[in-house]
Amino acid sequence: MNQIDTLPIRRRSHHLLRPRRMPLMFALLLLSVGCASNNYLSVRKVPRNPLNGVLQLTSFYGPRPSERTEQLLRRFDLAEQQKRSSPVVLASLEQEIASHPDPEKIYSFAELAYIDGRRAYDAGKKTEAIDLFGSAVAYAYLYIFDSKLDRFRNPYDPQFRQACDLYNAALEAGLRILKEHGKLKPGDPQIVQTVKERLHLSIEVHGPWHAEDIQDLDFVSSYEIKGLTNHYRTFGLGVPLIAIRKRHHDQDPAESYYPEGITFPVTAFLRVDRPSSEVAQASGAPATMHCVLELHDSLTTDHLQVCDRLVPLETDLSIPLGYFLDSPNFKSSNIATSGLFRPGKTQRLEGIYMVEPYDPRKIPVLLVHGLWSSPTTWMEMFNDLRGLPEIRDNFQFWFYLYPTGQPFWISAAQLREELELLQRQLDPEWRSRAFREMVLVGHSMGGLVSRLQVMESRQDFWHAVSSREFAELKTDPETRERLSRVLYFDPNPAIRRVITIGTPHQGSDFANDATRYLGRKLIELPKRMVQSSQKLVWDNPGFFRNTDLLTTTTSIDSLSPESPIFDVMKRVPAAPWVRMHNIVGVIPEKGLLGRITESGDGIVAFESAHLEEVDSELTVESDHVNIHRHPRSVLEVRRILLRHLAEPNATDWDQVGSGSVPEHLAAQRPTPSSSSWARESKHLAAE
Repeated sequence: MNQIDTLPIRRRSHHLLRPRRMPLMFALLLLSVGCASNNYLSVRKVPRNPLNGVLQLTSFYGPRPSERTEQLLRRFDLAEQQKRSSPVVLASLEQEIASHPDPEKIYSFAELAYIDGRRAYDAGKKTEAIDLFGSAVAYAYLYIFDSKLDRFRNPYDPQFRQACDLYNAALEAGLRILKEHGKLKPGDPQIVQTVKERLHLSIEVHGPWHAEDIQDLDFVSSYEIKGLTNHYRTFGLGVPLIAIRKRHHDQDPAESYYPEGITFPVTAFLRVDRPSSEVAQASGAPATMHCVLELHDSLTTDHLQVCDRLVPLETDLSIPLGYFLDSPNFKSSNIATSGLFRPGKTQRLEGIYMVEPYDPRKIPVLLVHGLWSSPTTWMEMFNDLRGLPEIRDNFQFWFYLYPTGQPFWISAAQLREELELLQRQLDPEWRSRAFREMVLVGHSMGGLVSRLQVMESRQDFWHAVSSREFAELKTDPETRERLSRVLYFDPNPAIRRVITIGTPHQGSDFANDATRYLGRKLIELPKRMVQSSQKLVWDNPGFFRNTDLLTTTTSIDSLSPESPIFDVMKRVPAAPWVRMHNIVGVIPEKGLLGRITESGDGIVAFESAHLEEVDSELTVESDHVNIHRHPRSVLEVRRILLRHLAEPNATDWDQVGSGSVPEHLAAQRPTPSSSSWARESKHLAAE
């Protein structure tokens, strides 16, 4: 075993420890921390704008030009005129730019047009405001990109960054007006009549999503992060937006895996193409401006080619994520609690969820939550991992939601079926190599669910129940099928790595007589499921050497160290092609929690969380609830994923891809009857 332990913590011999137990209510309180409702965003009183300080946009006296623009106005004897008539000043500056263009004049024009646009908007003159914002965008664009200014332009001058901020702020202000008028919609071209010109606007979507995928757009600047520790964004040109996805009812097999109300980050960029005034005057018609507003997916694009230059985009990955997490469709505090205490009520929600488009070129990372939890428990790690370009460019993150009140081996069987069904729907010919490089990451009980995906049951799990032959069992065909799917299984050939975090590999001492009794009182499993297990024992007297696996009624019962499944899981290794990694939490003795609990993370003892024969094991100073959010755990998962990219696989996967599946793998492919078992079990459990 190659053990990595970047936080060396003295291991205390188990026989020297004084047995300590946390009071029951304190344990439940600790567990419930991960289930408390959370708000990920708060609405700003004033949208974020980097020009607020420079132009004093929020001051009592209203916006005013920057010092450099005021100096330019004094040089051209326009300072007093600016106080009386801004349009006259803009006209004078426009003439100056036409005769002798230089960056200072162009920047000042863009700034003054933006200020006048703000004043016009505040006065309710929105048609005039959009004209002025459009002029500000055009002149800021000219300042940044006009090749004639190359010998004058200085990218080290703070004014250059302010010109970028002017472009972004003016573009956002114009887009806000379009949204107010219902014209900020991708797809059909929009015509906007302003005071001076007729605007033909096309909105194009670039990236994996399409125009018909977008139901609405909102502005990142209206919100600030509240429930996520880190905020991932990049700086450049463009307006970061939140795209709210529209649900489709089409034949795309991935559609059923997208949750309702999913959002994704985009950046709006406007390429300016304004006709010359001479052409407009010669035609005798009002000027017409043709614009293309490009919406670029921030997860796939963070720069553009503009005027033969590589231009970074202004992007924000975290606020669109928080917006989705705050949506009513994804609020999961009730789901986590219902999943524990009323598992039958959430069976229909159980399954794999994707929060970005399925991409056959990216390696899936499936995150499996633990007891009394839901996929939101992963959002800190997800946000941090996706913030690294090497990770988001090569991996796609999926989440498994399951009712945590049922025994974990039932959840493992259901996940096994879900993965088989997903494989059959998204990659039926086994053509995606990335799909066959899947990584599972499980926290707490989710680590046990994950480990059971890469084991071969052989006869070991059945023999933990009975020494008789399975064929001799007396029961109805439906019960026989469900039992066989739980106790007989093959390792998933598409899973290459498993990372377990704070997992009770040998059970948890908190699944004691008191908590198990309380669990049976509070957790309501579907009656039909309980009655089916009881009837199985009654109909086969003397058949079973141990009925625990059959009559265990709750997940808390299933986590008892006395459960026979842990002995079996200890003996059965992972499939030879699977790399195993483990992260263990330890609370320092000096803290209050460390003094009243035994060695470990407060819920799982170190001896239970530790795994032999793994590729790496990391010890982290953290409690059980927060270990998968701890920065060192996130860094370790990131390290493992990058290692996963770097290591070639010495297996026969290259045989797959021409459409013919190798015989030894084809035997493991799902059949219609087996793939439907998980779906049918949901309906059975819900009855």
